Amino acid sequence: MSRTEIVSTDAGEARITWYPGKKPWAVLALGHGAGGGIEARDLQAIAAALPPQGVTVALVEQPWRVAGKKVAPAPKTLDVGWHGIWPALAEPGLPVIAGGRSAGARVACRTGKELGAEAVLALSFPLHPPGRPEKSRADELLGTGLPTLVVQGGNDSFGKPEEFPEGPYELVAVPYGDHGFAVAKRAPVTPEETLDLIVASVAAWVTSLRS
Repeated sequence: MSRTEIVSTDAGEARITWYPGKKPWAVLALGHGAGGGIEARDLQAIAAALPPQGVTVALVEQPWRVAGKKVAPAPKTLDVGWHGIWPALAEPGLPVIAGGRSAGARVACRTGKELGAEAVLALSFPLHPPGRPEKSRADELLGTGLPTLVVQGGNDSFGKPEEFPEGPYELVAVPYGDHGFAVAKRAPVTPEETLDLIVASVAAWVTSLRS
């Protein structure tokens, strides 16, 4: 069963929904994107699948989302919120893998090493704004200084897998997936198969981190 926790940060009150792992050996903390919350299908699927494998999943709602605002604040404010949440994520005394989707992935990349994360998971990393490849955010991804996994939709308008530069990270392409990992009805894969690929890839990578 999940449980929720309210955490005070310098950016306002944040909320963590905990999915306790069975004999946990790590915490996987996942933030949401700028256009949605922790109800995202990939976040929910990971939160359901990893606890039986000994990974406690913490789905983190940023203060702006908890306050009911519709527009995310500047990246610096998102980082402030994540910093404030981190002590609660580390409190169980287990290695913490920092992650998130879209804007949440950027936060994890920017702050992971400073906060003492074990690794970084970037779901649908927004490499650039749609149609603006010259506005690259690759430096955030390349600068994590930690083991990093990117899971990217093949049709993501924020950056397709082939647009990503070579670097010290692993990348899993999700065929036909858009920024939310949705696939068109005419695609030769189903939404269920897509989610299965995402979860299996994340689970295998997280397990590989276990020392």
